[in-house]
Amino acid sequence: MAQARSRDPLTSASLLLLLFLIASAGHGIPPGFRRGPTLSAASVTDGAPALALHLPATPSDRRRRRQFSAASFQKAENRTASARMRLHDDLLTNGYYTTRLWIGTPPQEFALIVDSGSTVTYVPCSSCVQCGNHQDPRFQPDLSSTYQPVKCNIDCTCDVDNSQCTYERQYAEMSSSSGVLGKDIVSFGSQSALVPQHAVFGCENSETGDLFSQHADGIMGLGRGPLSIVDQLVEKEVISDTFSLCYGGMDVGGGAMVLGELPPPTEMVFSRSDPVRSPYYNIELKEIHVSGKPLRLKPKVFDSKHGTVLDSGTTYAYLPEEAFQAFKDAIVRSLHLKQIPGPDPNYNDICFSGVARDVTELSNIFPEVAMVFGNEQKLSLSPENYLFRHSKVHDAYCLGVFQNGKDPTTLLGGIVVRNTLVTYDRSKERIGFWKTNCSKLWETLQINGAPSPAPSSSYNREAMTGLSPAPAPTELSSYIRPDQLQIGLITFDMSLSMKYPDLKPHINELTELIAHELEVNGSQVHLTNFTSIVNGTLIKCIILPSGLGFISNATAMGIISRLTEHRVRLPENFGKYQLLEWKVEPLSRRSWWHRHLLGVIIGSLALVLLSFSVFTVWFFFRRKSGELGSYSHVNSAHPERELQPL
Repeated sequence: MAQARSRDPLTSASLLLLLFLIASAGHGIPPGFRRGPTLSAASVTDGAPALALHLPATPSDRRRRRQFSAASFQKAENRTASARMRLHDDLLTNGYYTTRLWIGTPPQEFALIVDSGSTVTYVPCSSCVQCGNHQDPRFQPDLSSTYQPVKCNIDCTCDVDNSQCTYERQYAEMSSSSGVLGKDIVSFGSQSALVPQHAVFGCENSETGDLFSQHADGIMGLGRGPLSIVDQLVEKEVISDTFSLCYGGMDVGGGAMVLGELPPPTEMVFSRSDPVRSPYYNIELKEIHVSGKPLRLKPKVFDSKHGTVLDSGTTYAYLPEEAFQAFKDAIVRSLHLKQIPGPDPNYNDICFSGVARDVTELSNIFPEVAMVFGNEQKLSLSPENYLFRHSKVHDAYCLGVFQNGKDPTTLLGGIVVRNTLVTYDRSKERIGFWKTNCSKLWETLQINGAPSPAPSSSYNREAMTGLSPAPAPTELSSYIRPDQLQIGLITFDMSLSMKYPDLKPHINELTELIAHELEVNGSQVHLTNFTSIVNGTLIKCIILPSGLGFISNATAMGIISRLTEHRVRLPENFGKYQLLEWKVEPLSRRSWWHRHLLGVIIGSLALVLLSFSVFTVWFFFRRKSGELGSYSHVNSAHPERELQPL
């Protein structure tokens, strides 16, 4: 691994902290998941050596090694803009949440895992020799008029030609990401009040292990470090030194993210987060209560090693051995349910059957859990904050809290903060928590959010401090914001639990219903390819552009979100529907000649035929007129003519 170069002086005692520790034993969760977070050391290219929190990762559980820098950053009072972004996917189905980021001019879209424990944002590059098949096409630097490589300098590791900075991430579970650093315009979506910004990111040339097989395109690093997207925006003084995440609840998924200031609700509870105590986003956890009674534990159990770490990229919660045993025993004692084996026989999951399927009923069965912080403020957790569904038994749930092997660090993953607004207020060294419906919060942000302004020419003069990138392009007039993209066609396949003979008389009605639910004109919706299946009918639906000739990207995103989040409501007589596949096709960017070539050809042929017809008529008319009307004297001589054969 390349030797990192430090911007900040490190003592030998600090270097001794870079230790490799053995991964702790896993705990049972649904098949395909791994766990057992450990701390390991890494040599990084962020500009300074840093501790890295390793969380074994699979395609469904992104417990990656975390990397941070202890560097401090300047605070500015005029950072008022914010990027309001939607979260997608589901914590327990996918193992992570993603957001959409657009890079380049014209913008290229990517689905990135939001990770408060990672310090670099990276996407697969078109030149990647070993990258998996991900959600979106790879980034193509050659197609972006604003892309610039980050030139080699003393603050980075250089490539073999000493021309461009590189990055590398090695993970203890044998997955890795490496590539070059580039700088380009990054846009945060149509709900963002933050204008597109130049930012440095990683362009992957190689990925292995779980990074290779995951569905998401890459990682959006929200941790502390020079390459973190948060630190870059703070360094440019375009946002305040804070960001917020809000994960959807059980069976809902999605949520919201805000980069920059979000006024905290009056009911928000805070815990101190000391960047000196730990390079990770930590909190001062003092006690855990179950059914209103504190566990019999000394407060120092939650303050060992790295203390209590809050990490959005981890799925579950992990407690030190002593705390886990006390928590598990308290939960079991409070229940009168049958314990059953977990979904994966390789793990000793703690699961209970005979539970109501409705999530809202869980609070009537499972005890309330509360975390008490060092300032005596308390955060109450509902059952969805420490349970996950049993994947094989219909009415069963399992504990989503596990023992962290022999590691005394307390690690709180995304499950603990479902339906909780979490504000990482780095400027005040605190983290706030507020229980809310994160899906409704996103709708509120949509209503109150301002559209993203167009970039101004001032961005051209902005440079990334310390990384010495090549000068930014001087012309951004060709930049197209994501909300200005033009979609040519949207298609999706859906199945209805209604037989085709019964559906046929109601096709027009169904068309109008779909148009109403998707908030488009009825003339834009066309239902085709009706296929009878065992349990109903398979239908292909096509959404055409309106009179504008295109579908805006914002409209397309709204249509897709209504479909994927099952917000389309059909009358009961149509039965249940299921979205099987959807596709968005961009508007053709062909020239006028390409788009009208067929018409030009047809018109030309018609003109030629018309001209030929006119000439033919004229020719025969002249000839006939000459033969009948010409006069010759009776005695005049005529040239001899050759007799034509009979």
